[in-house]
Amino acid sequence: MPMMPATDSRPASPVTPSAERQAAFMAGAPLPEEAELVLDTFSAVVEPVDPSRTGLLHELSVGVFWPHRPRDLELFVQLGKGYIALDSIGRPLGSSMYFHMGDDFAMLGMMVTTPRLQSLGAGRRLLQHIMQDCEGRDLRLSATRSGYRLYVAAGFDPVGLIWQQQGIARAIRLPEPIAGLDIRPMTEADHAAILELDTHAYGANRETVMQALLAVSTGVVAERSGSVCGYALRRQFGKGELVGPVVADDDAMAMRLVAPLLQECEGKFTRMDTPQQSEPFKAFLAAAGLGVFDTVTEMYMGRQRRAEDGPLTYGLAAHSLG
Repeated sequence: MPMMPATDSRPASPVTPSAERQAAFMAGAPLPEEAELVLDTFSAVVEPVDPSRTGLLHELSVGVFWPHRPRDLELFVQLGKGYIALDSIGRPLGSSMYFHMGDDFAMLGMMVTTPRLQSLGAGRRLLQHIMQDCEGRDLRLSATRSGYRLYVAAGFDPVGLIWQQQGIARAIRLPEPIAGLDIRPMTEADHAAILELDTHAYGANRETVMQALLAVSTGVVAERSGSVCGYALRRQFGKGELVGPVVADDDAMAMRLVAPLLQECEGKFTRMDTPQQSEPFKAFLAAAGLGVFDTVTEMYMGRQRRAEDGPLTYGLAAHSLG
């Protein structure tokens, strides 16, 4: 039975220019000098995220049914900065993080608020903190349905959907070969070429992030006339395996890159997050056992940086890393 595309009921971005929305968001409730944040009957403080907070971030993730494991959050804390809101006895109420990529771009992520406080202003305050820290940079984030209206109010505009496809990977055959294209295991000698491809597709230099991912990933590269022209990585994440990031010229190359990694994951819970709207590619993942589970909306402020031609992003490293 053919798969039906996921539907999305989120409202379109208002016509108000994003810069005006951003200015109103930041000025409407300025950050106070004092550290205390009062949320209905909850009194909280906002403190910086550091490695000692990893367990609290995990507690927040569990509370909103995110699949992150402590190892995943340790990587985020290693690579990014952010804030966590704690109540008077140290319980976590919300978090927000940002990941600088180069000198003029940042990815926002780990924006979590406990369900009972989602309408009381904790998310707004935490978002203001990281936007203030990232002032002057282009920004990108992956918006859940619960956070979408907040980000629109803050000045973010939607780009498109990220399709979260996951399931128990099943046996597949490799797609037909592509003339002149070789797929082979990644080696350390390929890292420089992978970084160059990633910078083009991602729209910013995230060398620090990529070096950390390469250290914990296995992968394959596509090679044409002796030059690396695409790559795909696989690592442990959440409840099992994650395929990503993936960069390829088109659907055919992406399928050739992803297929051997999916074969290695046979029988395991596997996930891939793709921004590509291609029905053939999503159907290929579904045939391998990775059905559409959910979507989030990719949003940006400033310049839209993700490449729209040449090598393209087919798989994300994580919603928080892009």
